[in-house]
Amino acid sequence: MMDMSNSGPEAAAGEIAIEVDTVSKIFPGDDEVRALDGVSVGIRRNEFFTLLGPSGCGKTTLLRIIAGFEPPTMGALRLDGQDISRLAPDQRPINTVFQNYALFPHMSVARNIGFGLEMLGKPRREVAETTDCMLKLVQMEALKGRKTSALSGGQQQRVALARALAPHPKVLLLDEPLSALDLKLRKEMQIELKRLQSETGITFIFVTHDQEEALTMSDRIAVMKDGKILQVGSPRDIYQRPAERFVANFIGESNFLDGTLAGGTVDLKAGGRFAVTPPEGVAEGPVSVLVRPEHAQVGPAGGEGLAATIRNVVYSGDATTIHLTLASGEPFKAKMPNSAAAGAPPLPAEGEAAVLTIAPGGVTVLKD
Repeated sequence: MMDMSNSGPEAAAGEIAIEVDTVSKIFPGDDEVRALDGVSVGIRRNEFFTLLGPSGCGKTTLLRIIAGFEPPTMGALRLDGQDISRLAPDQRPINTVFQNYALFPHMSVARNIGFGLEMLGKPRREVAETTDCMLKLVQMEALKGRKTSALSGGQQQRVALARALAPHPKVLLLDEPLSALDLKLRKEMQIELKRLQSETGITFIFVTHDQEEALTMSDRIAVMKDGKILQVGSPRDIYQRPAERFVANFIGESNFLDGTLAGGTVDLKAGGRFAVTPPEGVAEGPVSVLVRPEHAQVGPAGGEGLAATIRNVVYSGDATTIHLTLASGEPFKAKMPNSAAAGAPPLPAEGEAAVLTIAPGGVTVLKD
């Protein structure tokens, strides 16, 4: 298991906002549930950090522990070096944006945004000035007098974000806040969230099971499974250099092939020898390798490459996905941009022989 969260100079202690130190969470009962199992990760100041994984992996439990809604069974939680594991939620400079936004429908946009500041006893002038600042930040000045019940889903989310940002917390937690939006609006709000994080300089911790959301917005991603963090890294690292088969399979589309590792090369069962940089701890011998669909091309039989048979061809506008069976019997999926098809030889038809070529550096050895 690879944990890159606290390694290297870029994760120096002075940069860490939230430190999760060997935190476990056990829900007792006849069917005891270990929701978190010794999780450790350092989340830096002013970064957009995403907890990514399937349902039941522990990401929301970890978010609730950071918020103070759940105490850890074991381990410690530190904010700027101070242990906050037992502090109540209202004693932490941390705010949360929930899936349902939890706005007050009878109040105006401006009153919703300023409500938390009023509860903190802030002077009326400060509440008004901060509210105006937040309205401008989320581009809602023209709607400040409208009741939130009359707003669209995207507008309601902006109000929820402004309300959470108004007290200027050190950390903002976001529990799948885009899940109720339609696809087009969700994509727009992904860009908006990243803009808000950049402009405010606040640490954002975002929970999602949507890989595209994680890749689009995050400075770093933690991929979780069964209460553990399997890998932490930048979106590029997670996608191009996944440490384990689960990470490779969860992030993006994948082809898994059998091979034999010897030194700095791997011989695929389907044929061909490729230069690789295996992960630390992977022994020579049988290995699994990853090839992303976009790192392969398909051409007519007779050229150099791996022998294959085309099973299915799917056109999707910007790209064509070709499903093949390699000579080894292994399935393979190649994705080729349609912009590259002009002037290229026509693809063989379904059921015909073809040749598969893999781009240099397109083979990644996995640590199973």
